[in-house]
Amino acid sequence: MKVYISADIEGITGTTTWSETELNAPDYQFFQKQMTREVEAAIEGAIAGGATEILLKDAHDSARNLDISNLPINCKVIRGWTYDPMCMVAGLDQSFDRAIFIGYHSKGGSERNPLAHTLCTYADVKINGEYASEFLINTYAAALHGVPVSFVSGDVGLTEEIHAVNKNIVTFATKEGIGNATISVSPKLTLMETKRLVASSMKVPRQHIQVPLPERFMVEIIYRDHTRAYRNSFYPNATFKPHNTVEFFTGDFYEVLRILQFLT
Repeated sequence: MKVYISADIEGITGTTTWSETELNAPDYQFFQKQMTREVEAAIEGAIAGGATEILLKDAHDSARNLDISNLPINCKVIRGWTYDPMCMVAGLDQSFDRAIFIGYHSKGGSERNPLAHTLCTYADVKINGEYASEFLINTYAAALHGVPVSFVSGDVGLTEEIHAVNKNIVTFATKEGIGNATISVSPKLTLMETKRLVASSMKVPRQHIQVPLPERFMVEIIYRDHTRAYRNSFYPNATFKPHNTVEFFTGDFYEVLRILQFLT
């Protein structure tokens, strides 16, 4: 079984402020280590559940966060950004049996995580009239290749969104956001449950966790700055829409990924 893992940090246990997520910031080191531990727990669970080959994408900020010294020999890792539209799931294709997302977080515009955002901090993203999370964008990206997402860890707001999308996707809630604070579970509990739940998620039939792609996509990128919105409205086939919004229509989700790659 071939498994893809994408790892972010804003949904990792305990992360609460931006300085805990930024490479070389004073508060970063502990949460870098916790991110690595949670990814390692997911890898252990995937192997226990039957994975024979794993591709890991470091998908936060610099994409150079994870300590890779203890990765098993059947795991490859992508560090840095490839700059192709698959972005946080670069390298994912139809050869994979399922995907796992670790440390994901609530969508931009949400109050459920102090670090909530979608792809960037200067704009929010809507797809078909609803605010979109990185979970949804990357789940649709995986669906382009027929790959289902079997497990996701992150904040409570995200797990509630996932259950509304597909109740069969296995989740673990690392924390709950309240205003500018978080209530987190024990980091040890996250490691234990991530390993156990990832292993069990390997047994869920693929057809039960596959999220279908909509036939059409209306993308709205809502900027904080109207000048950025005006400039970016000159992207091919995009239009400016009040207030501070670039609007784009397509029937091809890869084109959604392409516009998000260039305009966020």
